[in-house]
Amino acid sequence: HAPRAHCVAPDAEARERERARAGRALGVNMDHDDASAKGRLTADVITNAPRSYDPTGEYALDLRARRIGEIENLSASRDQYDAIDLSANEIVKVENIPPLKRLRTLYLSNNKIARVNGKELATSCPFLRALVLTNNKLGNLADVDGLGECPRLTMLSLVGNPVTMKENYRLYVIYKCKALKTLDFQRVKANEREAAAKTFGADDGAAARAKTFTPGEALPEAKEDVEKEEQVPSGPTPEQLLALKVAIANAETLEEVAKLEQALASGVVPKDLAI
Repeated sequence: HAPRAHCVAPDAEARERERARAGRALGVNMDHDDASAKGRLTADVITNAPRSYDPTGEYALDLRARRIGEIENLSASRDQYDAIDLSANEIVKVENIPPLKRLRTLYLSNNKIARVNGKELATSCPFLRALVLTNNKLGNLADVDGLGECPRLTMLSLVGNPVTMKENYRLYVIYKCKALKTLDFQRVKANEREAAAKTFGADDGAAARAKTFTPGEALPEAKEDVEKEEQVPSGPTPEQLLALKVAIANAETLEEVAKLEQALASGVVPKDLAI
């Protein structure tokens, strides 16, 4: 039987080589035994990962759903991307990020993140403006303190994290992250900034003593702001564009992806999409 096995093996190897070539042509690593299947983010995984311009014009690197356990070797990206998508992995900490001055958007939805090294993130990614941490494990207000170190962070999503249930959560994050314009897909209002400053300006530990504020609930003096925002021009806002991109990243069926991509292309946001 040895000669027969010797004849079959080259055929199998040829099929694997052809399969790998086809995968590379599509920008997909087809090797089931590679490091990504074992949860490692290696230079090869990064080099072979799909990349494209997304509907907002950002050049994005797709590292979704690879069972990655920790962030490493991102220097292999050579700082060539506006956006990096690490959603749907098993990352526990946001750390070990090399200098990525081009990076504007970082997607980390649906991981197991319980810690963010905000000081490192601010130093390594000084132009980061959008951070999506939807559905993770951040549990305490102190867990988001470091995000205040990011000077250009204007969009942040913490939806689905336990911390969002804490008293005064929204005011606390707004106070810490001075540049925020959108938190959890809701625009930050001027009166919210004032309330945050009054609540936490003298003592960051005042959360337990401050008056309860319900996330998303307008304060009485917000009426004028709301009326002004209702007079926005047609077409998706930056908040809606980010929400659509997150929805596409989390879509489970091709039909959902097609519907959301059509919304991005047409500028008509589905009524059932929560912003």
